[in-house]
Amino acid sequence: MGRVMLLLCETILWMFRPPLNLKNILKQMQEVGVSSLPVVLITATFTGMVLALQSYTGFKRFGAEGLMGSVVALSMTRELGPVLTSLIVAGRAGAAMAAELGTMKVTEQIDALATMAANPTKHLIVPRFLAGLFMLPSLTVLADMVGIIGGYFVGVVLLGTNPTTYVKRTIDYLELSDIYNGLIKACFFGMAIALISCYKGFTAEGGAEGVGKATTGAVVISSMTILISDYFLTAWLFGE
Repeated sequence: MGRVMLLLCETILWMFRPPLNLKNILKQMQEVGVSSLPVVLITATFTGMVLALQSYTGFKRFGAEGLMGSVVALSMTRELGPVLTSLIVAGRAGAAMAAELGTMKVTEQIDALATMAANPTKHLIVPRFLAGLFMLPSLTVLADMVGIIGGYFVGVVLLGTNPTTYVKRTIDYLELSDIYNGLIKACFFGMAIALISCYKGFTAEGGAEGVGKATTGAVVISSMTILISDYFLTAWLFGE
């Protein structure tokens, strides 16, 4: 943990030193964001649909089916949108980062960069850090939207709930703070995934086997960090 925090400090220092390699940053944004988009959208859509189905079944016992839309919207924006999106990105983009950097480490390409007076942190970690920081909130916004639409489809089209009541209850109970606090979570998760994955790649040893261990470690530690820190972020951001 201490070494990752030192890497964070070093990354922030290099992030503000010109010039920034915009082409490399955009490439990493595509890897983290665009390439993860199909999986994120499918997961969020069916999560919203399941939430609507479960809410309808539970609330019907109390005659409160009208609250179904509120439950779907609050659950997606506050919790499931940022957490599920981050877990997907950790498994896909985080693993790719660790594998790529681990391969560069064991083949001494990172040492070659340093030999040519090119700082590895600035050239390799900063673009991935910025991609995680900006693309996770963007993906989360889309996940929230399609999750809510999936819930509307199940609630209104399949289960026959009044559409006006569904939309009105959703708007009445959803606050702006629910949305931006969820995006703050996504920013933190994005930074954590990038830092942990890059650190595991930079410290890979032992050839192909070492790269495999670094990749697995990056996914496991990133996922655990997301789930554990989610509790503390929720207590801080949403605690009364």
